[in-house]
Amino acid sequence: MAEFIQQLINGLSLGSIYALIALGYTMVYGIIKLINFAHGDIYMIGAYVGYICIKYLNLGFFPALIISMITCSLLGIIIEKIAYKPLRNATRIAALITAIAVSLFLEYTTMFIAGATVRTYPQILGNITFKPMEGVIVNIQQIFIFAVTIVLMTVLQFIVHKTKVGKAMRAVSSDKDAAQLMGINTDKVISYTFAIGSALAGAAGILVGIYYNTINPLMGMLPGLKAFVAAVFGGIGIIPGALIGGITIGVIETMVSGYGSSLYKDAVAFAILILVLLIKPSGLLGKNTREKV
Repeated sequence: MAEFIQQLINGLSLGSIYALIALGYTMVYGIIKLINFAHGDIYMIGAYVGYICIKYLNLGFFPALIISMITCSLLGIIIEKIAYKPLRNATRIAALITAIAVSLFLEYTTMFIAGATVRTYPQILGNITFKPMEGVIVNIQQIFIFAVTIVLMTVLQFIVHKTKVGKAMRAVSSDKDAAQLMGINTDKVISYTFAIGSALAGAAGILVGIYYNTINPLMGMLPGLKAFVAAVFGGIGIIPGALIGGITIGVIETMVSGYGSSLYKDAVAFAILILVLLIKPSGLLGKNTREKV
């Protein structure tokens, strides 16, 4: 039982990070039906910004977290304006190819500037651990991940359901043309969506840095794909679905590593994607909708 609880705690930590990244996928898809495959690399940029703030600017965790979120938010807006906005009326395959190109651009630009070597994240939170029960250890990094994720999820829910921006986002997601006729500036709404989603990815990046202690320019590729799996699993375009999907994928991955072999943890995540697409393509919370052609 102690081992199970330990793996569950580890899975919740990892799943919280996946959930923060998955929210960016699901928000963008909910608004403009775009799979933003560059989102995982925005998360990577967030990790590097946090690294610079902590190591070279000697900032604490929370100032570094805020700066990372703001930087990634601005980066998300710039990417949307330059790369995606001109293709808004183009075919989906054109937008998808552009997203992959932006992803590669971010990866190799970071590699050119920062180098390809793996960097060790500063130990800003220390090595404090707690033992809630015999055989179960919770470290300070996991507590911070839980706390930051809960706070950000709460703030996101408040924005979506209690603010004018959130109402506009829900209106555009429901019917973009009707929202425009009602006077909603869809360009601003899309920019807000990219800004919020990218800020959450930036937060996930710095959380991964303090949790795993290493970062590299290609670190966003696989977690980005897993976060996409999480978004599809929960129902892409549905915010609670991204949370459920991220937590589920994280827990399953750690259980496979703990009770089986870490060699199979990545395969399991993508096997889940295949099963979801075969059994319920719309995801756990999604609904099947007809699309006019």
